[in-house]
Amino acid sequence: MEASASEGVSVELREGGIAVVRMQLGENRFNPTTLDGLEAALDQVEKIDGPAALVLTGGGKFFSNGLDLEWLGGADDDGRRQTLSRVYGLFSRLLQFPAPTVAAINGHVFAGGAMMALACDWRVMREDRGYFCFPEADIGLVFVPGMNAMITDKLTPTAARDTMLTGRRFGAAECLEMGVVDAIAPEQDVIEVAAGLVEPLAGKPKHVQQGIKQGISRNSIAELEAEAERALALEF
Repeated sequence: MEASASEGVSVELREGGIAVVRMQLGENRFNPTTLDGLEAALDQVEKIDGPAALVLTGGGKFFSNGLDLEWLGGADDDGRRQTLSRVYGLFSRLLQFPAPTVAAINGHVFAGGAMMALACDWRVMREDRGYFCFPEADIGLVFVPGMNAMITDKLTPTAARDTMLTGRRFGAAECLEMGVVDAIAPEQDVIEVAAGLVEPLAGKPKHVQQGIKQGISRNSIAELEAEAERALALEF
């Protein structure tokens, strides 16, 4: 095994090309530090020579709680624009990542964190603790077109309706029933179950993996990339 860390995000390289990327920044909210770490980790995984697969996880009680609203509230306008643009770019990058990806959801996954989990190819959720939630309906926000496109592309119409309109917190069993996640597991097994989903695919040609994903998520990728551009022109 080989490990490295950058900006609170570690990369553990396992046999078979499995790269476990672990966010270790508390609630793992998106701010420049978190994004620097995630982008560096994805760069490292992309450079793996040979079989590769990505397992994305958090630490403790949280996978990710989305945007760092406290940081955004104290940032200047350019900092807010750049950060929002990078978040949309991160989702787009994950959607078309040139290796199989799986979110090992170790705890709470809210808002933009839930979007990041959806951007992965598969999802495994801890069965005994943690909620999946889009809180926008309760905090007065409408989903921007890029986010709307990805949710409705990834989820069934019923699951998209129930997660987007209600603002409810869904536990692991409900998420599995709705098809939001692909498997659930005890806390100690989440990463291993997740790795088991992608390990058989790690050796498939990377350009083929990426090309297929770009076809599957063409609409979402285009909308998110447009969203990244629009974010740079936002007025606050």
